[in-house]
Amino acid sequence: MQFAIIKERKNPPDRRVVFAPLKLAEAQKEFTEATFKVESSDGRVFSDEQYKEEGFEVTNHIDDCDVMIGVKEVPIENLIPNKKYFFFSHTIKKQPYNRKLLKAILEKNIELYDHETIIGSNGFRLIGFGYYAGLVGAYNGFRALGLRDGLFNLPKVESLEDLNAVKAALDKIKLPSIKILLSGTGKVARGAKEILDHLKIKQVSDALYLTSKFTEPVYCLVDVMEYSKRKDGKVGNTGEFYKDATGYESNFMPYAKETDFFIAGHFYGTGAPYLFTREDAKSPDFNINLVADISCDVDGPVASTLRASTIAEPFYGYDPQSESEVAFNAKGAITVMAVDNLPCELPKDASEGFGEQFLQHVIPAFFNNDVNGVLERARITKNGKLTERFSYLQDFVNGKE
Repeated sequence: MQFAIIKERKNPPDRRVVFAPLKLAEAQKEFTEATFKVESSDGRVFSDEQYKEEGFEVTNHIDDCDVMIGVKEVPIENLIPNKKYFFFSHTIKKQPYNRKLLKAILEKNIELYDHETIIGSNGFRLIGFGYYAGLVGAYNGFRALGLRDGLFNLPKVESLEDLNAVKAALDKIKLPSIKILLSGTGKVARGAKEILDHLKIKQVSDALYLTSKFTEPVYCLVDVMEYSKRKDGKVGNTGEFYKDATGYESNFMPYAKETDFFIAGHFYGTGAPYLFTREDAKSPDFNINLVADISCDVDGPVASTLRASTIAEPFYGYDPQSESEVAFNAKGAITVMAVDNLPCELPKDASEGFGEQFLQHVIPAFFNNDVNGVLERARITKNGKLTERFSYLQDFVNGKE
């Protein structure tokens, strides 16, 4: 079987790649029956020469390969018919801007596997860039704090070589005695927590966080059962919440009352209650003045996220009273960091980590008859049709939704 690491063609350019050269060499060593080609690209964080040094053919001709592996959406005109493709298609939530892409994939008889749909038997994702989004998102939040309050001037992550350089930059700052709330327990929250811990910020329990004042910066890590509660007053259950959250309401305001800086690293599912609404943000008890919304659901559970921001212009302000966008440092505003492609700022580390997961969970499935069902669960299209698991997208493809 022949695999191709394809060139990223979407704008704005993305320097990430699924396999770094050394990890691809590891894949080749482990699966000698596979052939890996690399499509030439001058935009990757790793050069063509680095792949050549590991013994890979770098070429503009990959039509003879069976499986195409990329990161972002492939432009319709660059899709090769009758192939298997792996990339983030941004179609499974019926994103209207990619309806034509999904339709073209079906018309070209392409077998599509979305990185988001690569899940284990328990339903949890096996691969992703969430950890790196958490790292960069938390860092960017502190960068916003420093710029807004004139405390320090952190460089942009994209100007730094790697994660070690990011942490070295953080070593030079001194934080005021602020209270930081981090939501979530997944990969995103794990990345953000690594930044907080690197800064040696003290972690405290929610009971202490909600009742005490501190003379040093502290943070509290909360999950859905802390910031949500059952409407009927009974004890909540995390499994129940993820299955059906319609019986729950927000319990976020006690935290908003005590928080200066909120890092949103939670997963937000359909039917889940908003963490805080625009009305909540108007309350005199609402103390949050800085939000790093790594989850970045626009007009969603974090009311201050009016839009996604960009790597070039990562910050804006939200005026709670007028419910409108203002300057990020405007008086009375909530400063918002809501970049929706954070891992792009740390392409080297993100690519290395992603390839490790892809090699562990995906490549073996091609050679062990998909014994764990990874490919079967992830496959969105086959033989020009949607698979049963993703048949709910048919009306979307037909333009009826």
